[in-house]
Order: sequence, then structure tokens, then C-alpha cells
Amino acid sequence: MSPNPSIELREFVTGGDPTAQPVASIIVLHGLGADGSDFVPIARQLDLVAIGPVRFVFPSAPVQPVSINGGYEMRSWYDIYPPDPAGGRREDEPGLRTSQAIVQQLLDREALRGVPAERTVLMGFSQGCAMTLLTGLRAPQRLAGLVALSGYLPLASRTGADISDTNRGLPVFMAHGRHDDVVTIERGEAARDALQALGYPVEWHSYPMAHEVCMEEVADLNSFLLQVLAPR
Repeated sequence: MSPNPSIELREFVTGGDPTAQPVASIIVLHGLGADGSDFVPIARQLDLVAIGPVRFVFPSAPVQPVSINGGYEMRSWYDIYPPDPAGGRREDEPGLRTSQAIVQQLLDREALRGVPAERTVLMGFSQGCAMTLLTGLRAPQRLAGLVALSGYLPLASRTGADISDTNRGLPVFMAHGRHDDVVTIERGEAARDALQALGYPVEWHSYPMAHEVCMEEVADLNSFLLQVLAPR
């Protein structure tokens, strides 16, 4: 059951035995307009047998109006405003903070189910990437790592003051398409540079793709997950 009634959840445990107690968890946050089923096929391509049973959790964001899409209602972690004609970016901080609390509840839920925070990875694509960085860098418990795909760093000017001492130096996997015209690679690079300046060891990858995921990326992600979730 979801800790928040507005959030639908999909889950599976690797290894084929649904009764097996997971030794690690990966929470995957989808992008704007998608839902929790979006990354299930990609997760099933990962080979994590060396770790043991891993629980994947796929929450679906609430349905809400999105300003940049004319107020059309869709699954969204927060509102996205149209670009400022003056060149600035206005962010939906209340919406970001509301979803931050939801994602933190999902992290807490894994600990209650027997997977400690240090064995949990938070992962997201696009808008889900923004939520991964927002929540993961501020989480009060030490996580195993963060996976930030084709996204950006929200509330960037506040990050240095807000980050959790517990998660300083947390491993971060970042990947972006060089031809992405939805979230430009420059925004991904800016997030990378900001995290590195704060002392985070970022594993950065770029690929000749648009706003999507490629097989080379999945292979690189697999290697990162095997590293940060290696049995202790």
C-alpha cells in the first residue's frame, strides 16, 4: 500500500520469487505525463543477480494541471511554468516540496519493510530526475546512491544550504542525451557541475540520443548499481 493515497505504486522483486526478502531497493520516479509503468521494461533489463533479490518501486505522480501544457491535467510531480520572456526560470517550489515529502515517505517505507536506507537507490528520469536530486540530497538518512537521468537540479541556488550532512559525498550517476531538446544537455551539465562543486562524486555519461534512454546507458547504469549495492 502506498504511504500517500494520491500515489499509485507498482513493484516487483528480481529473482522470480515474490516472497523473497529484498536485500536492496530501487525507487524509480517517472517523467512528466508518464506513470509508474514507464520504466518497468528498462528495470527488467538490468542484471542485478550478484546483489540478490532487489525490490523495484515505481510510484505514479498525482494528476494535476501543468501550466506549460496549457493547464492540461496529467501525471506530474510539480507544475512547470512557461519560460520567462526575460530569460529566467520560475519554479513551483510548493509543488516540489509536496512531492519531496511524498518521495521521502517512500524511502521511509522501504526502511520499515526491512531494507535500510543505505541499501536503497533513488532514481529518476526528467522531472523524476529533478525529484531524485531534490529529495536525495536532502534525505536525513544515508542512501546507497542517486541516479539522475536526462534532468536538472531544481532549486539550485538553495541546494548548498539545504543538503543533508548525512548524504554528503553520496555517489551520483548522471546521464543525458546530447541531442535532448526537452531538457537540454546544458542543464544536465549545470547540475553535474553544481554537485561536483559541492563535493559529490558524479559519474557522468552523455550519449548520442534525444530525451530518451539507450542500451549503452542501461549497461552503464547496471555497472553503477552493482557497485553501490554490492553486498557488504
